[in-house]
Amino acid sequence: SAPQVGNQCSIVVIAPLTDRAHEELNKKINCLQMQMLPYSLYGNDGLLPARWQLRYSGKSLGEQLLSSPTLLWLGPRLGLDTHTAMELLCLIGAALSLAATLVEALRDSVVFFCLWALYLSMYQVGQVFLYFQWDNLLLETGFLCILVAPLTLIRGSRGVRAHDRVTFWLIRWLLFRLMFASGVVKLTSRCPTWWGLTALTYHYETQCIPTPLAWFALQLPVWWHKFSVVGTFIIEIAAPLLFFSPLRRLRLGAFYLQVLLQVLIILTGNYNFFNLLTLALCLSLLDDQHVHFWLRKADKISNNAFTFHQFNQFLKTVTIPSIWIGVLSLTWEMVTAMFRCACVSGFLKRFWGTLQWTVFAAATVAMFTISLVPFSYIEFDSHARLWPGVRQAYDMVDRYQLVNSYGLFRRMTGVSGRPEVVIEGSNDGVSWTEIEFMYKPGNLSAAPAVLTPHQPRLDWQMWFAALGDQTQAPWFTSLIYSLLQGKRDVIELIQTDVSQYPFYQQPPTYLRAHRYRYWFTEPKADGSRWWRRVYDEEFYPKVHLGSTFLESMLNQHGLKDKSPPRRMPNTTVAQAVRWVRSQVRGVPTHILIWTLIASSVTLCLLQGLQNRNKHTERTPLTYMAAGNDHTDNVPDDSSDHCGKSDEQQAAKGEEEEKKEDGQDSEDEVEEGGGEEKEDTVDDEED
Repeated sequence: SAPQVGNQCSIVVIAPLTDRAHEELNKKINCLQMQMLPYSLYGNDGLLPARWQLRYSGKSLGEQLLSSPTLLWLGPRLGLDTHTAMELLCLIGAALSLAATLVEALRDSVVFFCLWALYLSMYQVGQVFLYFQWDNLLLETGFLCILVAPLTLIRGSRGVRAHDRVTFWLIRWLLFRLMFASGVVKLTSRCPTWWGLTALTYHYETQCIPTPLAWFALQLPVWWHKFSVVGTFIIEIAAPLLFFSPLRRLRLGAFYLQVLLQVLIILTGNYNFFNLLTLALCLSLLDDQHVHFWLRKADKISNNAFTFHQFNQFLKTVTIPSIWIGVLSLTWEMVTAMFRCACVSGFLKRFWGTLQWTVFAAATVAMFTISLVPFSYIEFDSHARLWPGVRQAYDMVDRYQLVNSYGLFRRMTGVSGRPEVVIEGSNDGVSWTEIEFMYKPGNLSAAPAVLTPHQPRLDWQMWFAALGDQTQAPWFTSLIYSLLQGKRDVIELIQTDVSQYPFYQQPPTYLRAHRYRYWFTEPKADGSRWWRRVYDEEFYPKVHLGSTFLESMLNQHGLKDKSPPRRMPNTTVAQAVRWVRSQVRGVPTHILIWTLIASSVTLCLLQGLQNRNKHTERTPLTYMAAGNDHTDNVPDDSSDHCGKSDEQQAAKGEEEEKKEDGQDSEDEVEEGGGEEKEDTVDDEED
């Protein structure tokens, strides 16, 4: 029999069992658990079930997609519940991303649109665990990729298009908004640590999940930390203004400053894919000629002091002009792209290029226009001066996360010590055992983790919860409730290897949480410890299943699921999704992600080596055939051809094709090929 006890299913055995029967019963229980354990955060038994965000009110599918644009509305039509549909979308996105990494033809606008739609679908139901700036940045970057990438799957062509520079300019504009706003908010927040240049004396140990190198960075002298803060302001506020400079060297200098900042952040902190994505955006400042060598530069830093009022006046002065810099830069890209369209030979090609330019230029102008709303948030007067029509257009597309506002480390937290919530469990209410998380600080002897580009969402939210009280983090009550019930999926969020969880055999009877203040240890302290801590206060009182406080919190925040238990779907798709989940169960997420990345990189390298070997094998045969046919006529040309680079050979091949199509003379072919080559080089530089 299987009576329901709360949300747990207990199996009651009536008759004595043999060892073989015990073994078979355990297999059935494991099979039942595999089917009953949903996605840890958003499944039917997760911390914040996603189906709570999808209330079916009898509206048509179109109305549902407009009110909440997510593909999860299609789940019931496929015979899938919300939990299984989410896992299916994740698997499709991962498979499509890896395929696009390995197959050039799949790096297409259609594929990027599918990836953007998949992530937006998850974002719509992600609630507090997906409301991070990097999630917004990934969505905005993904949408821009739709405009930048070619339409290979539809048009069957990957040639350089006249409008490419116009749409690609939006990547640079996004990078400018990200970095400039991140620097400005540090000063507009009036945080004394940023104004006093002491922020980095706290940052390394108070950030969410530091790396082992953060401990060593904290030991650097105070003057170096202050110098680093000044450098941060220069990189995030002054350098972004050079992104639109017509001088190539200034853009390259700004690029290397951004790379320096992002690499230092990666070495000292775990910020998942955020810094890697920022580095990808920084590539918009480069040209192809610069990829193969390193530019040396010298930094000049000013130590002039200024007040908040002076900075606010500076911000009022520079915000609107920075927008006009963007307008002028975009106008220049559009004019040059239009000129290229006009220079194309042939009426049909010119007409088709002009039509493409018109469509994509209009899309670029629209994206730039609506991006002015979140960008101008950094200065109130400038925001108020925007044309109301711009704000109305932004409100119409806000739900799709096409453009967003950014601003990192607005205020430095943990000045008086890093706050950390520690959960404790007990079976008798007397002796208590701390529950350690895989990534966040807890155990004083555990070294900080290195897990980029993975983001453990629960560990991050534990850091935010410690900054306030438990009423500001309703999901924490759901976590306590799930641990008291012994839900294995939630336990795996804390420890992938459930045997490391102290109550994996039997759920704790009581749970409580305390807040501590953590610091890195001093260099001369006990070498076996990375952290030291002092007790701060109670964060969550002692509770048990059925306790008055726990029940009141569950009812207050609507966290108690009153709907009847749902059967797991048994469709072919649902069974396939559950099988894939069973294959990766128990593998730490950051190891799984790095395995996929390493596999894709290895395959890409093997493909490159294979193509290189094929090219090496074919080239001598081609030259021998050419020598047999033209030995007496063009020996000098053959010698020159052997000494040319692959790009020159490709250009000459295009010239020969044009000659076969009916060019008047060899001189005209060479002249036309030279012009085409120059255009191609210009496009590659961009």
